[in-house]
Amino acid sequence: MLTAYSACMAKILLEGRPGIGKTTVARRCVDLLTEAGTPVGGFTTSEIRVGGSRVGFQVEAIGGASAVLAHVELPGPPRIGRYGVDLAAFEHVALPTLRGDAGVVRVIDELGKMELASSQFQTQIRELFHQAERLLATVHRYRHPLTDQLKARPDVRLVRVTEQNRQTLPVELVAALLG
Repeated sequence: MLTAYSACMAKILLEGRPGIGKTTVARRCVDLLTEAGTPVGGFTTSEIRVGGSRVGFQVEAIGGASAVLAHVELPGPPRIGRYGVDLAAFEHVALPTLRGDAGVVRVIDELGKMELASSQFQTQIRELFHQAERLLATVHRYRHPLTDQLKARPDVRLVRVTEQNRQTLPVELVAALLG
């Protein structure tokens, strides 16, 4: 699927409906990049479940700290749906992962409503997309000024995650990132 433009693909946005597997693809890419000896930075998110019900989300720096990003019991502000978002905790974990060595492949999961509630995060994402040579980010399908701008950039490839391609995408994406 990606082979036609793999060699020129350094900035990739993974888009897909909620629950399709964007985070799973991103985490598998982190594993494959690490196995290849490539330095990786960034963060991933995961659901917090209690008794089979989703009650929040956690943010985890690759190889580092983690914190609760959002939870039904957090008051906010902001509130996204039924979740209060802890922007200070998110920024403490996520923002440092976006800085540093230019040779690091950045993996960002995700550019979603909760994360984009942070103006500092938005600023750093803009800078990262101007500076980074290689990055992979998951992105929501909803309209947002920042993600709309990123999706329209000529140096960004938008890849849709589907049930049909989510198993093979990590290998293809890593090949594209490593050029």
